Amino acid sequence: MRFVCVTLVAALALSSAALVWGCASSGSAGKARVGGLAPYRVNGKTYVPLRDWRGYEEEGVASWYGAKHHGRKTANGERFDAYEGMTAAHKTLPFNVCAEVENLRTGRSVIVRINDRGPFARGRVIDLSKAAASELGLVRSGLTKVRVEAVGVADTKGRCEGA
Repeated sequence: MRFVCVTLVAALALSSAALVWGCASSGSAGKARVGGLAPYRVNGKTYVPLRDWRGYEEEGVASWYGAKHHGRKTANGERFDAYEGMTAAHKTLPFNVCAEVENLRTGRSVIVRINDRGPFARGRVIDLSKAAASELGLVRSGLTKVRVEAVGVADTKGRCEGA
């Protein structure tokens, strides 16, 4: 009987510790897994995602995509949210990398999480969700010259705060 009591006390202590640890750590999300590193082919061209994305910076033309793609699956398998998601498509930055996109005409900038592949139109470097494009002030024009800089990795909840 004593052995059973000791075992129950030990089990209770361990489960309580796990519960306390779980509650204490539930407010802070760790880093998401960087993915989408396999080479892929579109329109006869092979793209090789960057394994070493730190320090990545590029200037070029940004575009945006919205209603037509809203709710469809992105290249990383999640549903695209054109209206609330601060996300983007990029040809070679890995999934879950956060990138700062600066509108070079206005100086406005936004941080987006890469969750899709593209754009595959000539001369374009990044395709933004409508929400991100709105923050940059490019919904009306549709295209603008930008600087894209990788700034970190999203947390496990897909947020780029503090990236």
